[in-house]
Amino acid sequence: MQVAILAGGLGTRLSGSIPAGLPKPLAPIAGRPFLDHLLDWAIDRGADDIVLLTGHGSAAIGDHVGDDHRGVPVSYSVEPSPLGTGGALANAAPLLAAEFVLVNGDTFVDADLVALRAGLDAAPVVMALVEVADTGRFGRVEVAGDVVTAFREKGAAGPGLINAGVYALKRSVVDGLPRGASSFERDFLEPHLAEVAPRYLLCGPTFFDIGVPADYRAADLHFTEVRP
Repeated sequence: MQVAILAGGLGTRLSGSIPAGLPKPLAPIAGRPFLDHLLDWAIDRGADDIVLLTGHGSAAIGDHVGDDHRGVPVSYSVEPSPLGTGGALANAAPLLAAEFVLVNGDTFVDADLVALRAGLDAAPVVMALVEVADTGRFGRVEVAGDVVTAFREKGAAGPGLINAGVYALKRSVVDGLPRGASSFERDFLEPHLAEVAPRYLLCGPTFFDIGVPADYRAADLHFTEVRP
């Protein structure tokens, strides 16, 4: 199973929490770069091929990870300028398998990646969703049956489902993305929601967005406690 990780984040919201200029995926969590925890997690859940979609700090990430992690091959797609999630995917197209899992490099949810990918039998996009007590900071995802039906803007308070930033995707989806900078969520998924009819997998409850200082500290505590 191929896992692609978006690893081009700047880490601007973590200013003061991590060393200046450090790529966000290399932010130290429980004594190790956050990316190392993501790579371990992906491999433990079945990844046998990893693609890192890098931009800012690509050289530092490449120097740290190298050509493999725990014996699993790692390849790189380096964006020449910030391209957003959609542009990063389009830029990486030559490296992507017919079916793969996409993971945000600054979030963590303990999703069952094999089950997520199995959902591609029914739809070209399968999303990992998490139920939270307050969706206001994230934006809300609405579902009907086994299909994602709507995305609501940030600000809607109260309990609900949010996008955890982990997807199973068919390569055909990437082939349809425009070249250049774009957001996979805003510029592709939302406008084409009715025709794509994404399926979803409920995950969690553990979820962190390490780009937010409070979640960054919570992630550090979590991985410190679960360290073998």
